[in-house]
Amino acid sequence: MTTTTLQEFNLSPDIILGKSEHHQLTVLAMAGSGHSADVADALLYELGRALVVADPFVPPDAVRMGSTVRYRSSREGEREVTLVYPAEARDGSDRLSVLTQVGTALVGLRRGQAITWLDEAGHKQVLTVLSVAPPAWTPDDDPGPSAA
Repeated sequence: MTTTTLQEFNLSPDIILGKSEHHQLTVLAMAGSGHSADVADALLYELGRALVVADPFVPPDAVRMGSTVRYRSSREGEREVTLVYPAEARDGSDRLSVLTQVGTALVGLRRGQAITWLDEAGHKQVLTVLSVAPPAWTPDDDPGPSAA
């Protein structure tokens, strides 16, 4: 029997984003202010592999900006957060910036999907989405990167 370690394991599921949100996140990642190049590169990588659809066709269980997500990770255990732009995040709150490793990992995932990501120390972690509540607003009234 062969055993696979977490270091050898890679999960990179299909992700889905609406066209306007994809554009806003691309602008945010490329703006270069208030975040590191590594975080921006990770977000751009995720955006590059996303299936981009017209906004009305984003499934309700896909993680979007403003979604409330319950997830389990090998690092933090189970947690519930709302995915937000950096200016809306607050330390110690349930508001998680998209420009964090976990925030970037969550973008575009759907309920039941899992992904591997690297933490600050370079260790692989696994994150599984348990539930997603859609944002209370629509992309038309989304504050976007200007709120970042």
